[in-house]
Amino acid sequence: MSLDIGQIALHQLIKRDEQTLEVVLRDSLLTTNAAVDEMMAELHRVYSAKSKAYGLFNAESELADALRGCRKGDETFLAFTRAATGRLRDELAKYPFAEGGVVLFCQYRYLAVEYLLISVLSNCPSMRVNEQLDISSTHYLDINHADIVARIDLTEWETNPESTRYLTFLKGRVGRKVSDFFMDFLGAAEGLDTKAQNRGLLQAVDDYCAEGQLDKNERQAYRQQVYSYCNEQLQAGEEIALTELAQALPPVGERDFKQFSSDEGYQLEESFPADRSTLRQLTKFAGSGGGLSINFDALLMGERIFWDPATDTLTIKGTPPNLRDQLQRRLSNGEK
Repeated sequence: MSLDIGQIALHQLIKRDEQTLEVVLRDSLLTTNAAVDEMMAELHRVYSAKSKAYGLFNAESELADALRGCRKGDETFLAFTRAATGRLRDELAKYPFAEGGVVLFCQYRYLAVEYLLISVLSNCPSMRVNEQLDISSTHYLDINHADIVARIDLTEWETNPESTRYLTFLKGRVGRKVSDFFMDFLGAAEGLDTKAQNRGLLQAVDDYCAEGQLDKNERQAYRQQVYSYCNEQLQAGEEIALTELAQALPPVGERDFKQFSSDEGYQLEESFPADRSTLRQLTKFAGSGGGLSINFDALLMGERIFWDPATDTLTIKGTPPNLRDQLQRRLSNGEK
């Protein structure tokens, strides 16, 4: 099912020098056509596939107040986006990494949910070959690497204002406080902690297996069942639903998994987004640091891989063939 674009506006921030960030504003909304539809479909797809943080507006959020006024018809969508772009420039100018870009505002509907997506897209130079096989310069919007993006679930915001998850955004890369100025611009704070929810789920699963006195193989089989359900939800773009998960798992005692997690106070939401990196811990051990990176299936612990906590030593019996070949070559060269 395709998304239905309601209104879309583009503006631009141009960095003239170290101190100047110029605003270029359109005087009209962007006309919806096949190219615009294709661009928004790609941006929606790329954004939906990325790991996001959840948030909500602060009580004093200027953007939220302006958006409410726009939704009530106090001002046009174009006027709202023009004023918002000015506020975004003011926030972005506070940071030395400010580079500008194309500022996009799009109100659209997808699967009966209405959204407002706001993004700053890089306008990257490139080359093209025309029909006469001549080379010329061109520019393109770097949608695949967009990292300054936020999306407001307008349906959730307006029907459930107490929600802590109607706003999503991408966190900045390490070493760049990309999300800081954007959160200030939005007047928003982080809400639902998806990693904490997923970590709580893993702890609840381990404790549930312990209460049922499952042996090692039974515990790992149970973790695999939990992972299979969660991964299916992740692949389908759906959230983890505790009721569904409990129904998919065999009870290991008098209480099913949902009742156990509720009684024992794990504070899990009825449903929450899956976090890929956290869920991997159900079936794998992984870690890196100090020039060392290790990743192995949980089933190997105690079988081919052994950890001595007293000496913090990991013993591996049976190395992978490609690793063994490298070690043998290095050893044959007289190195240890």
